[in-house]
Amino acid sequence: MGIRRDVFYRQIGAKIAYYRTLYGLDQNQLAEKVHISQSTLSRIERGKYGENISLAILLDIAEGLEIDPSLLTTFTGMEKDMWSYKAYPDI
Repeated sequence: MGIRRDVFYRQIGAKIAYYRTLYGLDQNQLAEKVHISQSTLSRIERGKYGENISLAILLDIAEGLEIDPSLLTTFTGMEKDMWSYKAYPDI
């Protein structure tokens, strides 16, 4: 099974945005806490940071959000289904 990395990175970004919003932080506040720029955080949240995102940055973001890092990289079955390269879903 090929993994659509673009979808994978967007899902991680969406999780970051979700927890950031849940805890009442705007992008500037979280970026400041983890010592990255707001534009970098924005790109990460939109899944546009791509394969350049390091584990260290993800760990820093989790720490800044005060959450377990696994929350950013644990996916439901339905989320995992989106990673498939299938051109057409099973009917």
